Amino acid sequence: MKKAIIIGATSGIGQEVARLLVRQGWRIGIAGRREEALRSMQQTNPEQIEIQCLDVTEDNAILHLNRLVDRLGGMDLFFLSSGVGYQNRNLEPEIELNTARTNVEGFTRMVTAAFDYFKKTGGGHIAVISSIAGTKGLGVAPAYSATKRFQNTYIDALAQLSRMQRLNIRFTDIRPGFVATDLLRNGKYPMLMHADEVARHIVRALKHKKRVAVIDGRYSLLVFFWRMIPRWLWERLPIKN
Repeated sequence: MKKAIIIGATSGIGQEVARLLVRQGWRIGIAGRREEALRSMQQTNPEQIEIQCLDVTEDNAILHLNRLVDRLGGMDLFFLSSGVGYQNRNLEPEIELNTARTNVEGFTRMVTAAFDYFKKTGGGHIAVISSIAGTKGLGVAPAYSATKRFQNTYIDALAQLSRMQRLNIRFTDIRPGFVATDLLRNGKYPMLMHADEVARHIVRALKHKKRVAVIDGRYSLLVFFWRMIPRWLWERLPIKN
């Protein structure tokens, strides 16, 4: 039976992916900050689900991850779904710094731990949820878009490092468009997708071990043209959401 660790499984996309993997027969270890939500999900299928409270911004997060892996009996897939994002036109420092703590510091802490585990055990699959926001800097959410670019680049670098070291580690960088989760609780967004729909796309991408998965096709087209906008024009666009 395949085994997956899912970080950030207490709500949204991570929770929906966890549900789909359980239906497909995976044993999963789910982690997040809200113990009550974790226990509630475990009760739906206690034979296939292990749980662990974990905050990616805490120094002890790797210790908690290792405990969860041990209880699960190993892992074949590491899936990181935790992240924060805010609109911050006023550039309130704590909002920007908190975004970086989770999306950069926490991201790095957990992904490097997974990389080291798979390096020692002979290989595995690391998948992360980043965002199409990493394509260009969004003026309404500077830290969010910058941290997502960081995540894209970091996974690119680890994929190269894995090949340099001849490791059997696969990577999937999942870049959704706008998804109706708590992350987008403020503002109106075009082409809004639902978490369960996005999760189905993600599970297909994981099955085929896609290196980069932009979700969905509409956003793939958007990103294609988005990249072509010159910097001088981008800086003058009145983006409000």
